[in-house]
Amino acid sequence: MFLEERQDIILSMLARDGKVKVRELSEKFKVTEDCIRKDLGALEKKGKLKRTYGGAVRLRENRHMVEVSKHRHTDIEAKQHIARAATKLIHEKDMVFLDISTSNLAIAELLVTMDFDVTVVTNMIDILVVLSRNPKIHVVFAGGKINKSRDGFWGGMTLDFISKLKPDIAFVGAVGVDVKENSVSTYDIDDGINKAAIIRHSKKAYVVAEARKLSSDGNYNYTTLDTLSGLITDSEPPADIRAAADSYGVEILVP
Repeated sequence: MFLEERQDIILSMLARDGKVKVRELSEKFKVTEDCIRKDLGALEKKGKLKRTYGGAVRLRENRHMVEVSKHRHTDIEAKQHIARAATKLIHEKDMVFLDISTSNLAIAELLVTMDFDVTVVTNMIDILVVLSRNPKIHVVFAGGKINKSRDGFWGGMTLDFISKLKPDIAFVGAVGVDVKENSVSTYDIDDGINKAAIIRHSKKAYVVAEARKLSSDGNYNYTTLDTLSGLITDSEPPADIRAAADSYGVEILVP
């Protein structure tokens, strides 16, 4: 087997399993462990993986900050699946917090079509606009310092307002969810501080994230999974991801 062919197979195994071990690869390809280490070193230099003690793991994508508006028309079907699962958790008279998230915008777009008497608190401008179309929904806006690229408000005033609330349920967005490392991340520190406060002050809190975000990372870890009531995503995760979530007592909900 050519070196390039062996390395391609290693990358395929990594994509499937998330990790590989030197000893197992050595036995599989019938080459020395030192040969496998050289393969992993070469692949790491190409930015294909991250070496660890005894093997390597799949690289997680670091999704750099972009404007929220550019995400509105991506993964539409996935966000609709998430919205359906989320709205099943909302009850009459609930106070619901929807923070800055295009998945939460999808929740708002579904919620506005429903005959629900609820109070929704949000710091996202587009969610405010959507929910204002339904007179049965009582909308409370958490203002503060505007961040135009993120389509919402955060900062000290927003944080102070959040600290005075006790929502029945909250849904918070994420850029990345690393279940095995017990971390949830976003782009911006101020956004992350707000999200952490929302989780802390809510009776129940769920992170909403498309399945692709289970292999992505932001720049700021704002909470751990064991602070959450659950994680809502659009498709069934791999068994090892669900097992890791179970170990933290976190339920993964799918439509």
